[in-house]
Amino acid sequence: MDQHRLFHRTGPSADLLVRGAHVLDPRSDLDETHDVLIRDGHIAELGSPGSLPGPEDGETIDASGKHAFPAFVDPHVHLRTPGQEYKEDIETGTAAAATGGFCAVIAMPNTAPVVDNAAVLGSLTATARREARLPVGFLASITRGLNGEELTEMAELAEAGALGFTDDGKPVVAAGTLRKALQYQRLSGGVIALHEEDPTLSRDGAMHEGAVSARLGLAGIPSVSESTMIARDAALTQYEDARVHFQHLSCAESVRTVAEAKQAGARISAEACPHHLTLTDDVVRTLDSRFKMNPPLRTEADRRALIQGLRSGVIDCVATDHAPHARHEKEVPFEEAPMGTTGLETAFAALFTELVLPGELELQTIVERMTAGAALYGLATPRITVGAPANLCLIDLEASFEVGADGYASRSENCCFHGRTLHGRVLLTVAAGTVAFRERMLAEAGALT
Repeated sequence: MDQHRLFHRTGPSADLLVRGAHVLDPRSDLDETHDVLIRDGHIAELGSPGSLPGPEDGETIDASGKHAFPAFVDPHVHLRTPGQEYKEDIETGTAAAATGGFCAVIAMPNTAPVVDNAAVLGSLTATARREARLPVGFLASITRGLNGEELTEMAELAEAGALGFTDDGKPVVAAGTLRKALQYQRLSGGVIALHEEDPTLSRDGAMHEGAVSARLGLAGIPSVSESTMIARDAALTQYEDARVHFQHLSCAESVRTVAEAKQAGARISAEACPHHLTLTDDVVRTLDSRFKMNPPLRTEADRRALIQGLRSGVIDCVATDHAPHARHEKEVPFEEAPMGTTGLETAFAALFTELVLPGELELQTIVERMTAGAALYGLATPRITVGAPANLCLIDLEASFEVGADGYASRSENCCFHGRTLHGRVLLTVAAGTVAFRERMLAEAGALT
C-alpha cells in the first residue's frame, strides 16, 4: 500500500508462518494450498504445505482447512471523526475493519466539521497516526461545508494528503459546479467520487419507491433519482476527460448507464455495497431501521442487475458504505431514523453466504472485487506475492456465526445483517505488515504454537 497517503499507528512487524492454508489471490494466479512465511512484515516465502520452518522468534498458525486471501480494501467508510465520536471513531472503525478482514479503508469527509480544508485534514491524519489499527486514507469534500456551491481548495487538500474528493451524503446538484470541480481536478489530481441523487426526486423518501412503500404508506425514493444523475455526470466526465467514481450503485438503470458510459470511453468506475447485493426492499416490511439507508434497498430485479454488474466488471469494486449510528438515533420510527448501516465486520461473510454459496458468483470474483478499491485511488492493490508487504486475511469458510451475538468491534450496532447466520469467519488480519486482528478462538483452539 502507498504509505504516503495512508495513515495509521505503527505496530510490531509480523513474523509468522501461516501453514497449509488454501491461498487464493486472483492477481497472483494463486489458487492452491501453501505455506506463507511472513518475515519483518513482508511476505518472505511461499512453499508447499509443511515445507517451510516457522520463524525463530515468531509464531506458527496451523491454517489447514482455512483460506488465505489478500486483505480487503474498502473505498467508502464513515469513521465519524471529527465531531461524532459517539457513533464511531478512528480506533473503533479500524478495529471493525480489521475484524472484517480489511487492511485499508478510505474515509468520507461528511464529518463535523467537514473535511474541507487542510487544517481539518491535517488533524485527521495526525489522529490516524495515533489511533488507526490499519491504514486509513481520507477524501476531502468537493464543496465547502458540503453546500454544493463553493469549491474547496482541492490542490491544497491533495498536497495535504487527500486521496480524492467527494460530497458523499449529498449530491453535487448543480451541473456547473461539478463541471468546475472536474476542471479543477486536472490541476489537483485525485479522483472525484459522487453520491448520485436528485433531491427534487428523492425529496423526503425513506425507502425505495415501489409496491412495498405503497403498501407501507412510506414516502419513496425512485430509482431514477440515482440513474439520471449518473447519466448527467457521466456525460460531464467524458466531456471534460475527467476521472470520476460512482458510489453505491443501487438499481438496474444505474448499471446500464455506467456500462454505456464505459463503452463510450468515459473514465469512470463504480462500486456496489453488500446490502444492495444481498437484500431487497421486501425486508423493510419489518420497519426495522437497520434497513434504512441511502440509496435504499431496491427490488429483486435491481439486486440481480447489480450482481451481474459485479460479475462482468461494469461494477469495479465492493464498498461497504459503513455508516454507524448510535442506538438512540436508530430506535425511533422508521421515517425519523437516520440513513445508514454498518458493514465492515460482515461484508465478506454476507457476500460469501448469499452469493458464493448459492453459486451466484465465484469466490475469486468476490476476493478480486473486495480488493479492487485500492487501485481506484492510485494505491497498491494487496497481493500475496514474495516481497510484497503482508496484507492478508485468514478465513474459515466453514465457520458460521450469528451477527451481533458476541457484540461488535464497531461502536455502533446498526448492522442490516444483525441476527443473521453467516458463513466465513475471519480468524486473522495482517495489515501493512502488522497483525491487526486475531480471533481469540484461534488461540484458544491451540492453533498458535
